[in-house]
Amino acid sequence: MAPVAVDKPQQLRQLLPLIALALVLPACLASGGGEPARFQIPRDGSVVELDEGNFEAAVAAVDYLFVDFHAPWCGHCKRLAPQLDEAAPVLAALSTPIVVAKVNAEKYKKLGSKYGVDGFPTLMLFDHGVPTEYTGSRKAGLLIESLKKLVAPAVSILESDSAIKSFVQEAGSDFPLFIGFGVDESSIAEYGARYKKKAWFSTAKDFSEDMMSVYDFDKIPALVSLNIKYNEQSVFYGPFEGTFLDDFIRQSLLPKTLPINADTLKMLKDDDRKVVLTVVEDESDETSMQLIKVLRSAANANHDLVFGYVGVKQWEEFTKPFHDSKSSQLPTMVVWDKDEDYEVVEGSESLQEGDHGSQISRFLEGYRAGRTIKKRVGGRSPTLLGVNALYILLFLVAVLVALMFFSGQGEEDRQPTRAHQE
Repeated sequence: MAPVAVDKPQQLRQLLPLIALALVLPACLASGGGEPARFQIPRDGSVVELDEGNFEAAVAAVDYLFVDFHAPWCGHCKRLAPQLDEAAPVLAALSTPIVVAKVNAEKYKKLGSKYGVDGFPTLMLFDHGVPTEYTGSRKAGLLIESLKKLVAPAVSILESDSAIKSFVQEAGSDFPLFIGFGVDESSIAEYGARYKKKAWFSTAKDFSEDMMSVYDFDKIPALVSLNIKYNEQSVFYGPFEGTFLDDFIRQSLLPKTLPINADTLKMLKDDDRKVVLTVVEDESDETSMQLIKVLRSAANANHDLVFGYVGVKQWEEFTKPFHDSKSSQLPTMVVWDKDEDYEVVEGSESLQEGDHGSQISRFLEGYRAGRTIKKRVGGRSPTLLGVNALYILLFLVAVLVALMFFSGQGEEDRQPTRAHQE
């Protein structure tokens, strides 16, 4: 049988699909079957909006990504937004840049679920792709300082006087600083990691006598503690082992005299010491400021206690459980366990005009000798949850129980009627 003749145009038409496939297939294989999502870092440092299409690309493209998982209806989210707008350009301009982003987790539920978002707003720092929930301050200034701290090395190595000055300047005043002069990095590495969220740690390898004069130490090794916000400085000469170093660092995380407010109460959570709490009328008046100086001297000699003070004018609700405004005289002192219990020293319930130093010494002697009267806050827990909120909560629980009870009774009453009708 003679072969069927096929004209060349028809042959070409038959080959076209194969030619097209040959051209497209390499490109598809090279791209993994599609163009991956790309993430462009905003040049102006603004907050960038992410969704399920570009989120993973953003995490992969940025060393440090700070994400606000929010919902449009959330009031706290709305108040947070301008703080993030203010902080974003500052964080983007750091020597270690942090990109700020936000995700509508109400709309992109799968994305929120993947990272365990169960409330709004939820803030997370992605450190080279590894997420950690952020629970610190949401005010722009403190937010910046907190994030700077989180992305910094656990222990910074300082090679010169200028490096020491830069370290102190960049660290700012919101967290205590520890500078080890001639201290081996391995001695404080554990503490740098443990207290990464709370303090700056460094070791100075090379420094001049001028630095020794500035930080007031005369031999090495020396670990200098700075609490710039409270104008406090301490020096530890060792031994750099056992509980000695641990106690010095732990106690230096707090100022010697701590003003009690909503923020500083959080600082007390991880400290196991009791608080010598002094209640004054007004923290800012001259008499109180002089008293605080005396308290600082007492704190220097009693490291096993935290010395705190609070003014009725500054936080009246907090002070109510510790003194009777009608009968007790201010200033008054108690030893508080940071929960429901506190102790009053007999004969030293309040401070009189005159030598406050001697009166505080007698108070501490009486406390250590056990001449105290133990008391309870009595329903007013000096925490962020006030007594009124607690009563409201109990009332709501009682109403709910009553509704459940009467609902059950009604159901039982109706059962015979239905049976009779049937």
